[in-house]
Amino acid sequence: MIDTRRLRTLRAVADHRTVTAAAAALHLTPSAVSQQLVALEHEVGHRLLDRDGRGVRLTAVGRILLDHANEILAQLERAEADIAAYTAGTAGEVKVASFATAIGLVVAPAVGVLRDKEPGIRVRVLDAEGDQSLTMVLDGAVDAAVAVEYRGAPAEDDRRLSRIPLYSEPFDLVLPRGHRLSGGGVTVADLSGETWIGPYPGNPCHDVIALACEHAGFTPEFAHSSDDFSAVVALAAAGAGVAMVPRLALRGTDPSGVVIRPVPGPERRVFTAVRRGTERHPLLTPLLNALQDTATTLDRTSSPKGP
Repeated sequence: MIDTRRLRTLRAVADHRTVTAAAAALHLTPSAVSQQLVALEHEVGHRLLDRDGRGVRLTAVGRILLDHANEILAQLERAEADIAAYTAGTAGEVKVASFATAIGLVVAPAVGVLRDKEPGIRVRVLDAEGDQSLTMVLDGAVDAAVAVEYRGAPAEDDRRLSRIPLYSEPFDLVLPRGHRLSGGGVTVADLSGETWIGPYPGNPCHDVIALACEHAGFTPEFAHSSDDFSAVVALAAAGAGVAMVPRLALRGTDPSGVVIRPVPGPERRVFTAVRRGTERHPLLTPLLNALQDTATTLDRTSSPKGP
């Protein structure tokens, strides 16, 4: 009989690539994680992990078992959700991890809706970028994530997660006043050779910008880095470089010192993710519905206009 707790451990090691990182995510000691993995190998009768530099990687048998583990753990989540629904559990805490812009645009309004309609549901919000929030969901640290599509994100058919699209928005180009491109239409290709301001590598928006530039035939040179879009716009106003900022994120910035132009191509696609099987939980379903309802009211057609 395979212990499902050990399957969770295997999945954590596969996600984090080291025993130490998996142990931190599971709130266990590295020794306890190693013991669980050894016990799991005895249960299945095969080696599941190989050394890979300073980390580990799954063997062929380990990958097979992981595929089944994802299905088994999702089914357990569904069972718990159905039991909770049966007992009409309508009171409790739900943890949501989201990046800052989405907190203001959809999470906070959804919290307000739930406070009025479902007063027994307490929502705890944690500020985390998209790449962090998805890991937090998989590790069980939060119940839901509001995240951004990026190259390193789990695929839409990832069997560990259920994803619900919320909204998409274009990126706008932010230029210093008097910039050579400030007078008319601009494409990403026109920005080759410019000095760039943008989020740090690892931030999903950095990845979207870099990918758009790669498709246009060049690699952007990021001379200045900040995950705060207000700071990005302020640096552009100071003439430090050019930037691309998600349209809705511009609404919290001061556009008076910059010129803002639409640029075709890059988009920020935002979705909610939960562990597969939990979307039917009576505490999560109202939250997911409130997030979707709030997202449908967003106006993504216009952006602030600098002089």
